[in-house]
Amino acid sequence: MRQNLGAFQFVVGKKFYITLNVTIKILREMKMKKLIIAITALFAVASYASAERYVMVTHGEGKDPFWPVVQKGGEDAARAIGADFEYIFTPSGDMADMAKSIAAAAATQPDGMVVSLPDPDALGQAIKDAVAAGIPLITMNSGLESSASLGALMHVGQPEFLAGQKAGERAKAEGATKGICFIQEAYNTALTDRCGGYGEAIPTTNFDSSNDPATIPTRAAAGLQANPDVDAVLSVGPHVCVGVQQAIDELGMSVHHSCFDLSPPVMDLINAGKVQYTIDQQQRLQGYMPIIVLHLYNTGAGLLPGANIPSGPGFVDKSNASSVASLAGVDR
Repeated sequence: MRQNLGAFQFVVGKKFYITLNVTIKILREMKMKKLIIAITALFAVASYASAERYVMVTHGEGKDPFWPVVQKGGEDAARAIGADFEYIFTPSGDMADMAKSIAAAAATQPDGMVVSLPDPDALGQAIKDAVAAGIPLITMNSGLESSASLGALMHVGQPEFLAGQKAGERAKAEGATKGICFIQEAYNTALTDRCGGYGEAIPTTNFDSSNDPATIPTRAAAGLQANPDVDAVLSVGPHVCVGVQQAIDELGMSVHHSCFDLSPPVMDLINAGKVQYTIDQQQRLQGYMPIIVLHLYNTGAGLLPGANIPSGPGFVDKSNASSVASLAGVDR
């Protein structure tokens, strides 16, 4: 916020001001040989204070391998434009905690925020408050349908129900007739949409896999044993994919297994022929593009792309797994 420090001011960045009168007084008290040092210091302060600062807040639980790739995308974008970047992850998976994280980040008045939106009911007010405080905000990954109504500038992510439909249609074309969808976050509308879209193509039962990599194999085995007639499995997260495949192997089952998102172990399963394909929503792009758009918005007279940026769905299978892994930064 601009402060009235006098009739004349040097504006350094957005929040740092030095009055001309104070500057002149300082210089008068200095010997001439110190003038260059003083001017150099002023320029150094200006350079430091003018850096843009962006904050990204995302959801998740435990050690989900999806989010480090998103974080790297944000870091790479900030580095490219010379901005400061802070990443806040909510490992508890508690939406009340995430709402508090959004509010705390907004209170620091960054130049922009990027927020995932798995639960609009729980996070909506915190996002509205940030927007009301004048902070440009972009939603990403989940919450496409609620983004605009909460005041976000735009959304970067894939249409999740459509992605699920495409996964189910391909599974059906490859012989699947009855499926089970393993979901790790029942509150997450993006994940329930994936299962729902998949179920449009083949009859599908949803099953809670848990979000803990240590317990997913046991939970998945229970789900598979309770549904012995399924011939298709959808895992809607990369760590879920790995744990479910472990259960499939241990039970000696032969099923069509498809997944969502990328990680090195998922790439290994695809190359081994155990997972037929995974849906890529380009998580690095989901971290990268919002920072670039916010930078352009702040430096380009409020200009925005003409629409949301769809980051998927795209299929990754044996034919392109190696090249995609390298480009996405999930190769070993």
